[in-house]
Amino acid sequence: MIHLKSEREIAKMRQSGLAVWQAHQIAGRMVAPGVTTAEIDKAIEAYFAKLGGEPLFKNYPHHSKGKPNFPAVTCMSRNEEVVHGIPNNKPLKEGDILSLDTGVRINGWCGDAAFTYAVGEIDPDVQRLLDVTQATLNMAFELMHTKSKWSQIAREMAEYVSDHGFSTVECFVGHGIGKQMHEDPQVPNFLGRALRGSGDFRIEPGLVIAVEPMVNMGTKRVKMLRDQWTQVTADGKPSDHFEHTIAVTDDGPTLLTVAPQPAEEKLLLV
Repeated sequence: MIHLKSEREIAKMRQSGLAVWQAHQIAGRMVAPGVTTAEIDKAIEAYFAKLGGEPLFKNYPHHSKGKPNFPAVTCMSRNEEVVHGIPNNKPLKEGDILSLDTGVRINGWCGDAAFTYAVGEIDPDVQRLLDVTQATLNMAFELMHTKSKWSQIAREMAEYVSDHGFSTVECFVGHGIGKQMHEDPQVPNFLGRALRGSGDFRIEPGLVIAVEPMVNMGTKRVKMLRDQWTQVTADGKPSDHFEHTIAVTDDGPTLLTVAPQPAEEKLLLV
């Protein structure tokens, strides 16, 4: 069941969204050859702790009983890793790409966003992958201003990816978000069976969703590593991931995980 949020609740979610945005600013300043993903994760964990925020990812339970909970505050997925990569002490190197996903709960409300960082100079084809994935997310946001159903948006997202010679990951989807990180509805980046049936939903005031296209350079197929969390492309080619938390208000869709406007400076938690 989709829980539509009030304007007051969306305003509270903006605070957690700003905290996630600030976490990505911390990461962006740190990402460089020689830095480890564990170091970046530690810095973001310290920032969330300073805010009194609750990291959404750390100790998140595995979907399979008996498997380990997620051990970190961020998911750090590099190169062929699609999602759910575990931060480690392996230094980043020139030419890597790093998809960083993180979320936090502040005053009872959640924010969640992902961004893919280039480590130094990267291959032009990989840069094109990043450009297309980010453009897919931007397009979804713009289409939320004019489309009435998510299925209409998902179709155009997948077509845009395919037209550029890449593939949309179909094993993982976006999600509703509010007091919990994962709420209804599921938010696919493609037009699958669910969106042709009861899984479709309206773009209406009060809807708050995390939209997160995941795009592979080669096959859409993925496989899980032995750590029981990290998902990699089946062909070893690069993957990319961008995500924003988006709320639909009476004035239209708004991005909750972006930089503050001048009038919002007082909301920025530092």
